[in-house]
Amino acid sequence: MFQTFSGSTRRQRQVNLGGRKTHAFGSPGSGAGSQAALDRAQQERAQRQRERDILKAANTLQRTWRGYSSRQRVDALLRERWDAVEGAPATTQTAVSYNSEAEALGQLQHLLRFARPRNEDDIRRVRHFASRQSQTVETLGITSSGPWPMAYLRLQRIILAVLERTNKSAAAAWDRYADYITILRFLTDQIPSETSQHATHFYRTLADVVLRLSPELESSAGDSPALSLLLATVMSPLTKVTGYTLNAYEAFGYLFLPLPILAADSTSPSTLRFRDSLADTINYKLLANALATLFKNPTEYPRVDLVDIPSRLRLLGTFIYFHRFAHNFNTLEAYSVHKDFVAVVSLLLNSLPVDTIEGPSSDSDGPIDLDSESGSDALNPFLKEQILSLVNQEGIGSLLDGSSQSPEASEDEKVEEARQLASYALALLRSFPRRGDEIRMRLYLSPPDARSAKGSPRKSPAIRYFWEASKRSSVFRTILRDSRAAIELLRPKAVSDDVSSTRYSGSSSLTQHAFWQAPSQALERQAATADEWRVILVFLELYTFVLKVTDDEEFFSSGSDPRSDQVRDNALPLSEVKDLTTFLKNLGFTLYFNASDINGSDQRDSSSTGLSFFNSNSLETQAQKEPVEPSIGGVAGLSLDYVKNLVTGLIRMVYERDSRRKFLPSDHWLMTSRFDMTGFIPAVVEEEESRHKIEEEDADDMDEEEDFDDTPQLIGTGRVQQQRRLERLQRQQRKASRRRYLQAVAPRLEILQNMPFFIPFTTRVQIFREFVNLDMMKRRGGADAEAWRWRNIHRNGTDKHTAKIRREHEFEDAFEQFYPLGAELKEPIQITFVDQFDAPEAGIDGGGVTKEFLTSVTNRAFMPTDNLDVFIENDQRLLYPNPAAVEEYKEKIRQAGYLDKSPEFRLAVHEFLQRYEFLGRIIGKCLYEGILVDVSFAPFFLRKWALTGGTGSAPNESGYRPTLNDLRDLDEALYQGLHKLKTYPGDVADFSLDFTVTDNIVVDYTTNPKKTKAITKELKPGGSDTLVTNQNRLVYISYMARHRLQNQPYLQTTAFLRGLSTMIQPSWLSMFNHSELQTLVGGTSSSLDVDDLRRNTIYGGTYVIGDDGLEHPIVQLFWKIMKDLSDGERRAVLKFVTSTPRAPLLGFGTLNPRFSIRDAGSDQERLPSTSTCVNLLKLPMYTDERVMKKKLLLSVFSGAGFDLS
Repeated sequence: MFQTFSGSTRRQRQVNLGGRKTHAFGSPGSGAGSQAALDRAQQERAQRQRERDILKAANTLQRTWRGYSSRQRVDALLRERWDAVEGAPATTQTAVSYNSEAEALGQLQHLLRFARPRNEDDIRRVRHFASRQSQTVETLGITSSGPWPMAYLRLQRIILAVLERTNKSAAAAWDRYADYITILRFLTDQIPSETSQHATHFYRTLADVVLRLSPELESSAGDSPALSLLLATVMSPLTKVTGYTLNAYEAFGYLFLPLPILAADSTSPSTLRFRDSLADTINYKLLANALATLFKNPTEYPRVDLVDIPSRLRLLGTFIYFHRFAHNFNTLEAYSVHKDFVAVVSLLLNSLPVDTIEGPSSDSDGPIDLDSESGSDALNPFLKEQILSLVNQEGIGSLLDGSSQSPEASEDEKVEEARQLASYALALLRSFPRRGDEIRMRLYLSPPDARSAKGSPRKSPAIRYFWEASKRSSVFRTILRDSRAAIELLRPKAVSDDVSSTRYSGSSSLTQHAFWQAPSQALERQAATADEWRVILVFLELYTFVLKVTDDEEFFSSGSDPRSDQVRDNALPLSEVKDLTTFLKNLGFTLYFNASDINGSDQRDSSSTGLSFFNSNSLETQAQKEPVEPSIGGVAGLSLDYVKNLVTGLIRMVYERDSRRKFLPSDHWLMTSRFDMTGFIPAVVEEEESRHKIEEEDADDMDEEEDFDDTPQLIGTGRVQQQRRLERLQRQQRKASRRRYLQAVAPRLEILQNMPFFIPFTTRVQIFREFVNLDMMKRRGGADAEAWRWRNIHRNGTDKHTAKIRREHEFEDAFEQFYPLGAELKEPIQITFVDQFDAPEAGIDGGGVTKEFLTSVTNRAFMPTDNLDVFIENDQRLLYPNPAAVEEYKEKIRQAGYLDKSPEFRLAVHEFLQRYEFLGRIIGKCLYEGILVDVSFAPFFLRKWALTGGTGSAPNESGYRPTLNDLRDLDEALYQGLHKLKTYPGDVADFSLDFTVTDNIVVDYTTNPKKTKAITKELKPGGSDTLVTNQNRLVYISYMARHRLQNQPYLQTTAFLRGLSTMIQPSWLSMFNHSELQTLVGGTSSSLDVDDLRRNTIYGGTYVIGDDGLEHPIVQLFWKIMKDLSDGERRAVLKFVTSTPRAPLLGFGTLNPRFSIRDAGSDQERLPSTSTCVNLLKLPMYTDERVMKKKLLLSVFSGAGFDLS
């Protein structure tokens, strides 16, 4: 066959360039020869490169050695010449001054050419020259000009290098440093400007010297020469004003002030003299200005010098001490606010972890680093004293004294100043959370003087000052217009760690390094946004406090007190409150509904729904990651939960004011436009299912936590303990991750629990009933009440949900038989009422006897008696737990012979509190079954139901906080007294009040009047020694309200709410405010809708509607009479039949059982009667309208007819 299409039979020649010898006409090789050639070529190339490198290295070594040898020879020659002039050996003892300035300069320049810090002989020559030169300067009066400054500077660098080498040596003694410090002092005095220009090297070296010599200095006398020389050397660049003096103060501030000896809590004379001498000599204004300027420029900021928390604490404490020292400590001027002081303190405070000063919070629910030490351990008494001085009355009260509130100040100056002061105030609130109310009160009272000078305009209160600044901010205006814009404004910025510190309170720049810098315009924009957030947050903090101590009269009168000549406009005009609530609404909605968008991808990943969400290995990896500081809105250290807490608490307080007395439009609070309301209820129910699953997982982790044994083991203790600590940390991280996950997948539920007023009330009621029905389905497996009861009896052989109840002993019998059920009280119960002879009453329990039982129990429990009542009424006949009940019961059992703290005593008190718990379950059972009871609770008590805190996103601010208005619902006389104290124009110290409270309890109910006993308690530690003054009276009022409303009834209220939560999830109750909860319990108080009642009425007996669909004539007559009755009479009829005068929330269609009418014979003299257990009216067949109306009203208002049929 032809090999090609050329027609030639000759095989083509194969050319192989790979180096392998093959036949020219053979088949081509496998390629091995080609690879070998390539390998050889690469090896040869590498060999040639190595030869070139060796040759180059040899040349470099030879060149270096020749240079070194030449320098050595030249240096040796220079040393010989220098020694020939100076004389050998050169010693300080033989030193005399030079004959002329030229000779001295020549010798110095000669010396600088060969002197090396590592050469001991050269160091002796330097000491010799310095000794002669100091005498020459003194003798000839040589000034540092011309070539002298640069020559001196080079010599100073040699001395600093020698000191650095000495610092690294094993032994540290003053004798080794004395000569060099003397020379350094001399050189610094000669060239203060050049030293200041290069102050970083100067002060870093001196700081190391002082650190090495600290033990020797502390043990020396206060007037030791060594201490004096060190002080003079340190202060030399600071005391001579040059063009670079601020550079010196800057380096002195961040390098020297953090030294431990300056912040030591020592009584050593030398330590005290060292610190006080520095404080007395420096110019504190220049120091503050230098540090403030430094901290405002993050790109130039030397982060590594203050990387650890103790260093920043020492710098902060010493800086405050110097500031106070300059103003004689206890004078008002010591705490007067300077802009630079505010800037430095703000930054340093915000750079510290929140728990550094006051220790970890006891209510923290975040993950705990079990291996970390508290930053508060670094606080000694000296530092604590200095830092705590920031929160005294003078320091905070004078915050606005220097503010530019004059008309001459430019808008930019006002904005910049407000941002600065807000940064300082927020730093104090962040760093001193336990003193938050005191800080807010002192800001509230500032400025202390109405006028700074005669005839000058009155300064605005702090709340007004920060409100005006907030309104001017672009953040406020943007969110006011569009809630969606808040997402981007709240989202943490990628460069926020550095950006946020460019102003006044950034923190992360101290601890983190950034190698990429955003464009300057972006940095400035982000910094401005962070500053505006600080202003807004401080205003929100202050306004929250203002609302706590402002009653409704002051609130609605815009804060003007007609009885006081000083108008403190702390309450905003209602028109401005509307703008504020719109802003809070938009911000709050975004915080909850778009939480996952705000947190960003990092947190979404950590709380994702993927497989790694519950993977312990991934959690272990996360546990080892370095925590990232939150920076919501670009504000370093600002967490999303903090903003949620603040916004949630404030918007709820304003909403409560509007609920009590409407001043906003009816639809102002609704945010339904942001939801798809058609599928809203099913979506919320689905989210509730997800929440329930997560709670079950939390419960599993809690069980593991309880089983955790931290007892050291004999073998492998370290490894086992480390593993267990890691497991605990992982459980905490899983819990936090589940919370973030819930926020991401259940935004509607989050809003319902924290800001429910965004959703219409009727929608929330429907959701509540859906939640209850869902819970019933789970518990009963979809069976109805009767089927579940028979199945339960068949399974257990008995029915513990059955009880016999005696009339007039309903509560005691119910407590005895049903308390052990616990949450099983949710299930259907069967009640048999018995008379005094234990004979059962006739009754049909189609749910009706249960209703009669629940209403009877509540009526009996809340009925006033002549003995100890668990609930009492206020002046409006509204119920709340008896605050003195527990103390009175303790006194009662003491009289019975029980000893305090004995097991029997504690058991008796526990059993007494169980009655509150059971009563809570009974009210919860009524809510669960949808049964209305005629019970009205005090608003402040109902708020404790709604503001349950719990495990929501804002547990702190959504928990109950007592206010002055709540105190009015409890005790009108006490409220009036405290209000007069608050508005008293004179000195309240005249009343001789202190921070104590006296509780009066009844110890004998048989006497008339009842015998009482006074118990005095302190409102705060040391309260008996703390007098009430004009400055602290607001705190006294706040503490008094907290005691009366929260502390005194704490045990009773907690037990009741514990029982209530057994039946109804607290998160379900948090969907309603106090008035809405009262409506849930007792029905709506609006006018009775007769048409709705008529549409949802069931007829029996003769009155059954026939095939024609028409009502019986007697029934038509009844409804005509009902139409003609007044609303009060209609309510009386409704209560006559159903035992409650109020209609159900969603209309009579939801009344259970339904309203029913049946005939009761044709006797015209017989009165109408009822069976309230089944909401049945037994109406005789009256033929005359006048007779029917008369008989009906006679029965209603005589109280007859409450029998069972």
